[in-house]
Amino acid sequence: MDHISHTIAQELGVRPQQVNAAVTLLDEGATVPFIARYRKEITGTLDDTQLRTLETRLGYLRELEDRRGTILSSIDEQGKLTDALKAKILSVATKTELEDLYLPYKPKRRTKGQIAIEAGLEPLADALLADPTRNPDSEAEAFFNAEAGFADSKATLDGARAILMERFAENAAVLTVVRSHMKQHAQLKASVVTGQEGSGSKFADYFDHSEAWHKAPSHRVLAMLRGRNEGVLSLQLDADPDREEGDRSSICESLIAQQIGIDNQGRAADKWLQQVCQWTWRVKLSLAMETELIGDLRERAEADAIKVFAENMSDLLMAAPAGMRPTLALDPGLRTGCKIAVIDGTGKLVAFDTVYPHAPQKQWDRTLATLAQLVKAHDVELIAVGNGTASRESDKLAGELIKLVGKPGLTKVMVSEAGASVYSASETAAAEFPDLDVSIRGAVSIGRRLQDPLAELVKIEPKSIGVGQYQHDVSQTQLARSLDAVVEDCVNGVGVDLNTASAPLLTRVAGLTKTIAQNIVNFRDAEGRFTDRKQLKKVARLGPKAFEQCAGFLRINQGDNPLDGSGVHPEAYPVVKKISAHTGVPVADLIGNSGVLKSIDARQFTDERFGLPTVNDILKELDKPGRDPRGQFETAQFADGVEKITDLQPDMVLEGVITNVTHFGAFVDIGVKQDGLVHISALSNKFVDDPRSVVKAGDVVKVKVMEIDVARKRIGLSMRLSDNASEVAEQKAAPRRSAGASQRREFSGDRTKPSHDRPQRQSNSTGNGLAGGAFADAFAKAKKRR
Repeated sequence: MDHISHTIAQELGVRPQQVNAAVTLLDEGATVPFIARYRKEITGTLDDTQLRTLETRLGYLRELEDRRGTILSSIDEQGKLTDALKAKILSVATKTELEDLYLPYKPKRRTKGQIAIEAGLEPLADALLADPTRNPDSEAEAFFNAEAGFADSKATLDGARAILMERFAENAAVLTVVRSHMKQHAQLKASVVTGQEGSGSKFADYFDHSEAWHKAPSHRVLAMLRGRNEGVLSLQLDADPDREEGDRSSICESLIAQQIGIDNQGRAADKWLQQVCQWTWRVKLSLAMETELIGDLRERAEADAIKVFAENMSDLLMAAPAGMRPTLALDPGLRTGCKIAVIDGTGKLVAFDTVYPHAPQKQWDRTLATLAQLVKAHDVELIAVGNGTASRESDKLAGELIKLVGKPGLTKVMVSEAGASVYSASETAAAEFPDLDVSIRGAVSIGRRLQDPLAELVKIEPKSIGVGQYQHDVSQTQLARSLDAVVEDCVNGVGVDLNTASAPLLTRVAGLTKTIAQNIVNFRDAEGRFTDRKQLKKVARLGPKAFEQCAGFLRINQGDNPLDGSGVHPEAYPVVKKISAHTGVPVADLIGNSGVLKSIDARQFTDERFGLPTVNDILKELDKPGRDPRGQFETAQFADGVEKITDLQPDMVLEGVITNVTHFGAFVDIGVKQDGLVHISALSNKFVDDPRSVVKAGDVVKVKVMEIDVARKRIGLSMRLSDNASEVAEQKAAPRRSAGASQRREFSGDRTKPSHDRPQRQSNSTGNGLAGGAFADAFAKAKKRR
């Protein structure tokens, strides 16, 4: 454990004691949000990001140590564990290095080399390797074994070669040097499978594609891997991209020879030994290394894609809420009508209906009358319009409704429907609204996510929300683990109203399981609203440990104890009482009293349990109790008359909402059903390395239309409003250049919606993540200007 702690401490740039303290807390069942918020003294103020990294690395290093122990035992049982080998095994820091050392001792099926050893050929192999002056053919004669299949010189030398090939291919030093060379110099090459040119045209950018293994970005790697999985592309790693045409030799063969100590000096066995190195590479290592490194590339790409998804998810969950205000939600539709749901200021469904304002029924006036009646009856303040089919027509309907009602402050907002249909058909929705039609449930979800995105989106499987990149191609286990951590951090960062939170939301609170969360709801339903945090201890299965973890994140507004509405943990209430006694100000009057609180010296109230970080946090919380860390709510105003892609014109400046951020740019909803793409090169007048340094999901931005491709439903946008769309047309007409092709590949990406979600809304990117070449070339030109 000391070794693990020192390793993690070095990686995080903290002291081993901090790591040990955090590990102890985690092992005792403490959650990351709880440790980060309420155990700062113990961990030396490690934050949630550091703790998440620590938790991940702890799992990896513990698995490494377990595997190390298994391998040491296995080799020892074979009687082959030397002090030198043991020292090497104990010193390696990765699973790959560990498995390299174990490879020669790993039980395996019977190989050609083992058959040759059983036939007594190992002394021949050793002799030729130790003394290359020996003549292979002459030496082989003494080892003929017709019964074993080695009746002549050729067969016998082939057997000796098999022995050495396996030995070389299992040599950890050889594997390390070859792997290192390939990671630095190998080229990943993609080519089209013969006969797939037509059906696989969406992967056309990769029909003849090559780039350095170590530089390949995640979105291109995942696009190529998808192409291979669909039988359109074949992928190879070229270890020698600089060799001359017709030259079949590989530098890897030379690296193997150098590592083993083989040097062709023209001696009798030198040529034979050189061939052994060649065969080791071509037969044993080439394909194995290609498989391993493409696997590593996949892992790297998946990690990047998961990171992008997690960051977008965090931005979406932490989007500013419109507030718990009476809301009329409108889930647009044509033939099947628009589903209507009215949600009150507590999120409760109070009315619902189906109206048919659009074709073919065209009951526009009747619908307006129905909606106006609902607005007046329920004092509606917000109108949430889903952004699916007929969304702009429905948005226009909402606009006319506002004029008809004439109510001050009545506001319409376009809301993303992503994942709404998944929620509608889920067990959660069925439990919440057992007698409600699935389509109406979707409208309820749209309305509630406007009121409070975090509280509603936690009910939906994160990968169904559609802010990811290749989310269906990556490890689902790792994706789920990462997204669950994001949701947990967001929920606990904001805090949860104990008297209004749903069971799915409560499940995400630190220390609460699905069962306990449901028990809290059941208790609330049976006993009425909570008035004191201490009542949580009466909830079935909510023991002392769960109370410790969750209590600080659960809020009770207008309860018996004013501190229950704050982020001050119940265990720290005595500190507040001391502050109250010292200042002579009652606790209820301390809350929000900035003048008094700022005059307090936090050091006066520290003790052996509550240090300066905690006391400072208490004072901040008392100053602004239950403060929501989310920003101010704002919404984009879509341009009137711009409702579909054919309404767009070059150089048109529009307002939109960032829906997804990837490594290659950002997608923007401008109200025409297909999101436009702002390439990374068009996000700013300054160089942008990471798009998230400029924008995040949910941001309202102004963009200029640079190119419209109606046939492929692609929209090129720029946030540099000085850009001129005519340059795009000029570049499109210009001859294709290699730089343009390179830029097209850089521009490639993916933003896919889950197949089980609503298909009407499409991203500007095709399913395989390939971008249109025309405006990609324009972006290449734009880059040159910079």
